[in-house]
Formats: sequence, C-alpha cells, structure tokens
Amino acid sequence: MPEGPELYLAAQFINAISKNVLFGGKVVKSEVSKNPNVDWNEDVYHLRAQSRGKELMVILHAGEKEEKGMKSINILFQFGMSGCFKYTGVDELPKHAHLRFFTRNENSPKVLSFVDYRRFGRWEVTGMWSPERGPDPMWEYPAFRENVLNNLHDKAFNKAICEALLNQKFFNGIGNYLRAEILYRFSARPFDCARDLLSEIKLVSKWYDSHMTTKKKKVNCVKPDLLDLCHILPKEVISLGGGKGYDVDVKPEDDSYKEFTNWLQCYYKDGMKNLVDHNKRTIWFTGDPGPLVPKESNSRRKRVRKSQKEQNDEKSLDVEVKTKGKKKGMKKDIGDGDQNKNIKMTRKRKGTVESCAVEEKKRNQETSEPKDIVKKEKSKVKSKEKKGRGRRQR
Repeated sequence: MPEGPELYLAAQFINAISKNVLFGGKVVKSEVSKNPNVDWNEDVYHLRAQSRGKELMVILHAGEKEEKGMKSINILFQFGMSGCFKYTGVDELPKHAHLRFFTRNENSPKVLSFVDYRRFGRWEVTGMWSPERGPDPMWEYPAFRENVLNNLHDKAFNKAICEALLNQKFFNGIGNYLRAEILYRFSARPFDCARDLLSEIKLVSKWYDSHMTTKKKKVNCVKPDLLDLCHILPKEVISLGGGKGYDVDVKPEDDSYKEFTNWLQCYYKDGMKNLVDHNKRTIWFTGDPGPLVPKESNSRRKRVRKSQKEQNDEKSLDVEVKTKGKKKGMKKDIGDGDQNKNIKMTRKRKGTVESCAVEEKKRNQETSEPKDIVKKEKSKVKSKEKKGRGRRQR
C-alpha cells in the first residue's frame, strides 16, 4: 500500500508535468470504476497537486493561469493498495486508468491518468482534507507530535505500538513498511503497549530543536525518539527518489527500487521474524515481540518479488519441460507404430474412429486361412511324388 512518501512523490510528479502543459475538455472516468463522476468540462484548465499523509489532492483551475474568482474544484485521492499516476500518449492509455485528464494544444495528445489495477483507490470532489486524518508527520511535525502526546488517553493507544502506528488519526502517512523500520531502528518491541511506550516521550523534541538550529554539531549528539523517527524516515525515503516503487510497471531490477530495498533494514529482510497482528497485517521485527501478541498468531512466508528476467527464465523452463514430455510421448507412439503400420492414419466409419492398421490386421486374418490350406496341399503333393519315385527306383 502506498504510504506518505509515495503520495508526496506522486504530487511532485503531477506538478512537474503541469508546469509546461495545459489540459482541456472533460475529466473522463472509466466504465468499470465505482467512484463518482467529476463534473468538469472546461476548454482550457491547469492543475496542481499536494499531499498530506496518505491523501493527495488535485486542484483544477479554469483558464491558463491560476487567478482568483476563476472556477476550480478539488479532487481528493486515496491510493488504496496500488494507486499511482501515469503520463502517457492517448494511444498508450494504461489498462487500469480509471480517471483521465487530457492535454490540449499538443501535436501528440497525452493523458494524465490515475491508475489502480486493484481498484481499492478512491476519489471524491471536495474542498478539504479528511477530518478523521491527523497532521502529516513529514510537513506538520510539531502539530503531529502534539496530536499524539496530548491524546494518549484515547483507546487507540490501548493497543500494541505496531497496531497504533497504523491509526491514520494520529499517524497519517505511516504504513506497513515504515512502522517496521521505525520500531526496529528505535529498538522497540512491536507488541508492547503503545501508551506505555509513548508516555515516556516529552512534548518537546530535543532532536527536532537541535536539528532546526544552525549549529550542526548538536544534530548528531541527540538521539531521535520514536516520534522523531516518524518524521525522519519518510523523508529519507523521499530522498531516494523512487519511494517504495508503487507503480503498475515497476520492476525489481529498476535502480530506484533497488535503492529502496537497500535502504530497508527490517521490512522483508532475511533473518527477520514476522507475525500477524490483530488487524491481519504482517509486522516484521527481531527479538522478543512483546506481551500483546495475538493468540494463535502465525508468521507468513516471505514473498520474493522476481525480476522480469527471472520470470522469463521460469517460463522458458516450463516450456522446455513440457516439450520434453511431448517428445517422450511421441517416441512411445512411434514405437507402437513400428508394430502396426499406419497407426496414426484414422478415418470415421459408422460413427466411430477406427485405425487403418486394425482394418489391415482384420483383412490379413481373413486371407491367411486359404493361403495356409494351399501350402499344405502343395506339400502333400510333393511328398507323394517323392514316394512314387522311390518305388520306381526299387
């Protein structure tokens, strides 16, 4: 599932395109999407995007420039499990493009599409961010920290810390891979009580204060706490360039994806343990999991993301095995055919398929008896002639 860094990178991607491109006409929804229609049909408009946690807002403005008083709408996106934006030619429209913004006045028309092959993504036409989501830990860090520490009485913090970190009311933008990395780098057990762990943290962050000062020496002297890591690690992912790689066409051999996997220290890494939490999500960790582990919680097998080359090698191996099996079967058929010629030649007769070899065998059986009788008669005549010659000589 795309997390805060991936949504931020998607917004930057959209803004980079819209700098030099104007859009026009209807915003088209795919026939299969169950999301609402976007009532917008302007001859010329431009757009921009911004993100906040796990949400992304696309703002459409009528006209060539953004001016006050001009018509505008906001479309709020949630990416679900596999959402992303793609910019392609109209003739190269992605298969799962569910909302499309078409360019205007270009020699080769293009389209900016919201692509979501699993269809868990959502959008709505609205003027504001979702009220049930908290501040963004990357860009609203002081408000984020205050929102968590001033609400530790909330029942959300009765749960294990690994489960509380997925609550978007307090940890907007934190998802499965980020929570594993945050807890691992803070050396926290995933199934410790969230309230017990967070109550030890002070409202004012010494790391953040030292980081905001101009004296660089102090930055390295202060160790970040757990909430500081909710701010630091997403920004580190952004600096990698490609984020986790939530792209319909992403490949494991791509440099951006390799860079991300090299950055990971815990999530999906060899030697790490995993358990299923109360929300049926997999948490990766090392050491003791803590006291709030769900009863009968099991670990899950690691799914290896294979490169295109590995997938092609596997397909070619399967084809090779199948062809070898066919060749063996053909050899057996040929061996049987040596005993009965024309075994492969068949024809329909009286509603059934009979082998020509079987018919030939029947004909041989019918003609073999008279031939044998003639041979016996000839041999009898020859034996009588020999006996008569013997008597004459005597």
